[in-house]
Amino acid sequence: MILTVTPNPSLDRSYEVLALKRGEVIRAETERTDPGGKGVNVSRAVAAAGWRTLAVLPLGGAPGALVAELLDAQGIEVAPVPIAGATRSNIALAESDGVLTKINAPGPDLSAAEQELLLETVRAQSRDADWIACCGSLPGGLAPSWYADVVMRAHAGGARIALDTSGRALLEALRARPDVVKPNAEELARAVGRPLATVGDALKAAEELRTLGAGAVLASLGADGQLLVEETGAWFGRARVTTVRSNVGAGDSSLAGFLVAGGTGPEALASAVAHGAAAVQLPGSVMPTPADLDPAAVTVTAEIPLDRELTEPAS
Repeated sequence: MILTVTPNPSLDRSYEVLALKRGEVIRAETERTDPGGKGVNVSRAVAAAGWRTLAVLPLGGAPGALVAELLDAQGIEVAPVPIAGATRSNIALAESDGVLTKINAPGPDLSAAEQELLLETVRAQSRDADWIACCGSLPGGLAPSWYADVVMRAHAGGARIALDTSGRALLEALRARPDVVKPNAEELARAVGRPLATVGDALKAAEELRTLGAGAVLASLGADGQLLVEETGAWFGRARVTTVRSNVGAGDSSLAGFLVAGGTGPEALASAVAHGAAAVQLPGSVMPTPADLDPAAVTVTAEIPLDRELTEPAS
């Protein structure tokens, strides 16, 4: 079972439009409403892959009630933590050329009592978890060290931790030695304090995160592929993608694919790449099922192309 923790969940509304034009009325081609937040998306992708998952998340107001209802409809177990504030609502606008514009609300502040209840719920629900995936930004009220507290409590209970966050929260958590961290290129660049222009730059940055405490680093490099750096070696994976419809939740789908495949080694990286590639070819934040995966389109190699320039350099 994979337990996910999403401190700042959301109700996500996604629209496909031909093009964005400021100041004009834009007619959407399609619309979707999904439960959101990085950990929630991981749970959705794990469930779509046919695995058991349980989502721990603070929920409040009408948006929170709808998030719980939508997750239940997808067969996902939910351990809600009631909060006084209303769960945030986010908007994603996907243009026909693949450009995505996202508007993310800040989310409600959590009181001291709500924070402690969230930690206690994670502890109580994690007894049967093979992995705990802690994902996303921290809402107001939670200190940057909050994820580090979760990592230490999870390790004390014998669970493995996968962490997908950024900034100071990531750096603080590294001191608690999470088993896997999953930054994208921008988050990786910010963590090491320098720009990344090549795959080799990303590899060096991932190795640096390991020296700071990460057991392994699964780095998403966008259209350029993914890197996995762990104690036993490093691998680079890519996939052939025909049409990009939306990258909302693609990184979360990758993390789910990595964890359901064991969470270590080149086979898990291949699964991560396949899930991420499938996700970007689906609308909104739809998560891929096994039928959507194309393992034949994935290549994984230990011969990392160090000099390959990143399509979107990270600063």
